[in-house]
Amino acid sequence: MLIGITATATAQNLNSGYFNDGYQYRHDLNPAFANEKNYVAIPGLGNINVGMNSNIAVDDILYNVNGRTALFLNPNVSTEEFLSGVNDKNKITEDLKVQILGAGFKAFGGYNTVELNARQSIDANVPGTLLRMVKEGLENKTYDIEGFDANANAYAELALGHSRQINKKLRIGAKLKLLFGIANIDAKINRAQLTLSENEWTGVTNAQINTSIKSMAYEIEEKERGPEGETSVHQYVSGIKDDKWGVCGFGLAFDLGAEYKLDKNWTFSAALLDLGFIGYSKNYVASTNGDRTINTTEYNFNVDDDASNSFDNEMDRLTEGLSTLYELQDNGNQGSRSKALAATMNLGVEYTPDFYDKLSFGLMNSTRMAGKYSWTDFRLSANVSPCKVLSATANMALGTYGASFGWLLDLHTSGFSMFLGMDHTLGKLAKQGLPLSGRGNVSVGINIPFGK
Repeated sequence: MLIGITATATAQNLNSGYFNDGYQYRHDLNPAFANEKNYVAIPGLGNINVGMNSNIAVDDILYNVNGRTALFLNPNVSTEEFLSGVNDKNKITEDLKVQILGAGFKAFGGYNTVELNARQSIDANVPGTLLRMVKEGLENKTYDIEGFDANANAYAELALGHSRQINKKLRIGAKLKLLFGIANIDAKINRAQLTLSENEWTGVTNAQINTSIKSMAYEIEEKERGPEGETSVHQYVSGIKDDKWGVCGFGLAFDLGAEYKLDKNWTFSAALLDLGFIGYSKNYVASTNGDRTINTTEYNFNVDDDASNSFDNEMDRLTEGLSTLYELQDNGNQGSRSKALAATMNLGVEYTPDFYDKLSFGLMNSTRMAGKYSWTDFRLSANVSPCKVLSATANMALGTYGASFGWLLDLHTSGFSMFLGMDHTLGKLAKQGLPLSGRGNVSVGINIPFGK
């Protein structure tokens, strides 16, 4: 969970650019949008997004204690202070998109785009019960920590887009995306419950990891556990060894969009992005293989050190039983599997006032539809293009990850275009360069526009 908070990036698309006509990658937010000019992206620099997003902040995990950085477990961090920043469901989301090659041009009766992108996503859910248990210590109660899940996905996409004007008011667009799966890891704790009472302890777990990488193996560790003379060897998964990376799956996805100009003042738009899936040829499974259960009433302690159920022997047996709760077994390659992409729905309404047609106000909703990893974001923006070479946007957002301030500056002269923006302004940073709020991103790109 800590790795997810401190090392992930987010904002595969810059939502702050949705209503900014000078932003050349509006078509990534809605394939119906078209640029006024053709463009070619500087390879590797056309569209880069880096950041992080979480509803639990870095400064909810790391604290300043007597001038030093300390983990929340430090005794000088009060339980009340720590728990005030913990949610019942703590979400961590990462979506990284780096354009390798890209271009846009007018032809075939409309506007066309070609992109080759590298994409990565990481999602994690951390139940607040687990964090409370770790900080408070074990008490006589039931701890239900199911819902501790994580998913990581990496793939390349070749996207071909086309948009065209249907009539004076309606414009539609679509993108076809050919997907090349590199890696997918899906870890789920289906059941995890610990019941502590004065008379007994009961633990139940059920977990599974599915991994799709071209060439890999689970690392296996062996340990002997149990009382002397009755020890047994425990083999369990302790890590992943990836021997070779490459394409191990193929898929297909679509982006669909529409833009409708009601009149000179009002414009409505809608888009569905990443409607598709990737089929992987391999699926390496590690699992508890059903429920694992341990109950302390099964162990009878005898004060006689020479008895077979002496205190030491029973403690060894209890330790052996507790270890089975978290040990995953290597089930090998289970064959192919398919994984749907996390789709995104964007809805927008824009108003241009009569008194200044270079100014507009927009309201956008972006919702990611990914089951337990879903999130939503509402963004109110003001957009201005005071001259042909400059456009700017400022906006306020409120959603699953809280409130934030976003902005975008876009310079587009003849033969040169550069943009810089943030959906979540960084704010105060930790020494490691991480935003203490748990949210922040930077988007930048350099492109070459040409034509009319």
